[in-house]
Amino acid sequence: MVRKRILEILKRRKQATVGELARQLDMAPVSVRYHLDILQGDNLIEVGKVQREGTVGRPKQVYMLTCEADDYFPDNFAGLTSGLLHQMKSLLPAEEVQSAVCCMAREMSRELTNTAAANEDITQRMGRVVDFLNERGYFARWEEETSGQSALLHTCNCPYAGVAEQHRELCAMDLELMQNLTGRECERIFSLAEEDNACIYRFPTGERAAEPVDSTIELSY
Repeated sequence: MVRKRILEILKRRKQATVGELARQLDMAPVSVRYHLDILQGDNLIEVGKVQREGTVGRPKQVYMLTCEADDYFPDNFAGLTSGLLHQMKSLLPAEEVQSAVCCMAREMSRELTNTAAANEDITQRMGRVVDFLNERGYFARWEEETSGQSALLHTCNCPYAGVAEQHRELCAMDLELMQNLTGRECERIFSLAEEDNACIYRFPTGERAAEPVDSTIELSY
């Protein structure tokens, strides 16, 4: 359980020191090192660049995930997804493929949107959105921006890793999903498919939009 949490923390943060992990896990550093040694022996983590705090003191090692650790996280049957999309794109016009994946996003979000309370505030809503996404392997979190007028939804893991790069329809599907889950029109400002550290969506926190608009993205076959 502890090693699983370490992997999840490193997936979210990209890298962390022993001290940072110890604080998040509420454990002694010596106990964290024990689990890190096991994970390193299993080739799931590696030691990255040395981090020095200030100009004095000993340098601190940072830990990060290896490529092999990607297999630990959900990928939503990448091979099947890729095959289905290839078939769809060979049989349907681009606009029909786009429409189909957006319909899938709306269907996926229905479980949460159908149970939304009329007086649900943004904190309650986003708590349920994050739980919904994390159950599906997105490693999500959200935060309000300092302006108080908008918020950011972070998804640190792509359940379609290895597929979305070739099939950008999946990026359109996720944008549609986020809009339906939040009930607001979202703007994707960072993307894992573009080699950013996370997909990050910005959305307004004021009055809820009546209907999120369908997402569109330029598709190439």
